[in-house]
Amino acid sequence: MINGEKIIIREKRPTDVRDDYQWGRDPELSRLDAAQPLNMSFTQFATEFTAEIRFPLMTRRRYGVDTLAGEHIANCSYYNIDVRRGETEVGIMIGNRDYWNKGYGTDIIKTLVKYIFERTNIKRLYLKTLDWNVRAQKCFNKCGFVPYNHLPRDSHNFIMMELTRSQWKKLQEEKPENEKETQRAQ
Repeated sequence: MINGEKIIIREKRPTDVRDDYQWGRDPELSRLDAAQPLNMSFTQFATEFTAEIRFPLMTRRRYGVDTLAGEHIANCSYYNIDVRRGETEVGIMIGNRDYWNKGYGTDIIKTLVKYIFERTNIKRLYLKTLDWNVRAQKCFNKCGFVPYNHLPRDSHNFIMMELTRSQWKKLQEEKPENEKETQRAQ
């Protein structure tokens, strides 16, 4: 488990299947992910979900995100892991709308970034977000990601953002002293 200020990032569990299925079928959440809502039965989804937990891919790490009280509210991941180039793509999805616009996304991203840069050899993180999703862009920017490119794909326009290990370390050194003390206590 990886502790943030408001959340805990943890391994995916079989009990996440119902939330993940519900979130995957939600048209608004799918739109934010530039995807179509799931169009499969729960049984089929559960079979694939269970297989992915039992036999994870070497190029992807998926996590559930809980509140400090233990409520599953989101998922995050890093994927397209390229060990040779030392880079990976990151993603987040807060499925429980009760936790939108309350700093949970920022805490999830900051916590995931810290984990990746402190526990792996990855040197560069990148992501893509829809050009109209200003809320996500603000979140990623607060976490240190900067835009570097635009990507048109499948009738969507994405903004590509990145954060390198050296940029992240510099941001850690610039943090106010009281924020550094909070992190050391964790």
